[in-house]
Amino acid sequence: MLAQLITRIAPIIPDSTPLELREVPVPEPGPCEILLEVRACGVCHTELDEVEGRTPPDHLPRIPGHQVVGRLVRAGPGADRYQPGERLGVAWIFSACGACPACLRGDENLCPEFKATGRDADGGYAQFMVVSQDYAIPIPSSIPDTAAAPLLCAGAVGYRALYLSGMKDGLSLGFSGFGASAHLVLQLARVLYPRSPFFVFSRSPQECTFALELGAQWAGSFEDTPPTLLDRIIDTTPAWQPVLTSLSRLAPGGRLVINAIRKEEADRPLLLGLDYASQLWQEKEIKSVANVTRKDVHRFLELAASIPIRPEVQAYPLEAANTALLELKRRQIRGAKVLVFK
Repeated sequence: MLAQLITRIAPIIPDSTPLELREVPVPEPGPCEILLEVRACGVCHTELDEVEGRTPPDHLPRIPGHQVVGRLVRAGPGADRYQPGERLGVAWIFSACGACPACLRGDENLCPEFKATGRDADGGYAQFMVVSQDYAIPIPSSIPDTAAAPLLCAGAVGYRALYLSGMKDGLSLGFSGFGASAHLVLQLARVLYPRSPFFVFSRSPQECTFALELGAQWAGSFEDTPPTLLDRIIDTTPAWQPVLTSLSRLAPGGRLVINAIRKEEADRPLLLGLDYASQLWQEKEIKSVANVTRKDVHRFLELAASIPIRPEVQAYPLEAANTALLELKRRQIRGAKVLVFK
C-alpha cells in the first residue's frame, strides 16, 4: 500500500518533503482489531507538531493522521462488532488502558497510557490502517467521507472545549483563532445557544470574513477591542500572547479554555507580564483541553448529523500531503484540509 511516512524530524518549508511517500506492507489486524481501507483523512495542526518535533512520534518511521474515515475490509480474531463494508472512523484516541482511575470514571482522555493515532500508532495517511474495534467510531450515513474526517478531531475536540467552557444560552462566546476547530464549534454554538453573541479574533482578514459568513456578530484582529467583555473564550492558537489578551477581554467570572496540544516557547516570557488585577482577579478561570474521549466523538457526530454541521473542506490526494501541511503552516486555509483516497 502507499503511505506517507514521517522518517525524520524536519521543518516544513517550501520545496521540502518531510513526509516520504512509500510502498509499505498492508498491516494485518490482530485479535479484536479491524483493517480499514482509508477513504479520507483530515490534515491537522498536530501533524505539523509531529513532523517538526514539538510533539514527536514515539519512534520513526511513523504514518501520521488521526481524522480517518474508512471501510472495514478484514477483521482479526474476535473482532465481530462490525461487518465488512461498514463505514467507520478513527479519531485522536487510539487506545487507553481502561483500568486506571481516569478511565474508570470516564476520563479516558486523561489516562496515563493514552495512545494517540498517528503519533503513538500508525494513522491514516495511508491506503489502509489497523485499529482496535473498541476504538472505531461508526459514521452517520448522512455525512460524506470528506466532511466526516474533520469532525473526528477538529469537531470532537472543539465540542469538548465548548463543554468545558460551561457555556449557557445568552452568554457571549469568543474564539481566539479561527481554524478547522473553531469554524465547526461556531456552527454548533449558534444552534445550541441561539441567544448568544459570538466574537472571533484572527490574524487573517480572510478568516474574519469567513467567521462573519458563518454567523459571528463581530470579527477582528487580536489587537482589536471587541464591543463588550466576553463571558467565555476558546483559544486554539499555539502562542501565549492570545492567552494574555483573552484574559484581559474576559468579563468578571469569565472562563478561558485553551484548546491546544502545546504552546510555543518563543513568546513564553510574555507570561511574566501577567497582571493579576486586570487579567485574573474577579474569579476568572482558565481550563485546558486534553485529548478526547470516544464519548466526545460519538456525541459530536450525532449532533453534526442532526443539525447538520458541515465543514468547509479543501481536498488533496495522498501524494500532496506535504503541500497540504505547508499551506496549513502558512495559514492558507478556509475550514479544514482533507486527504482524499480514490
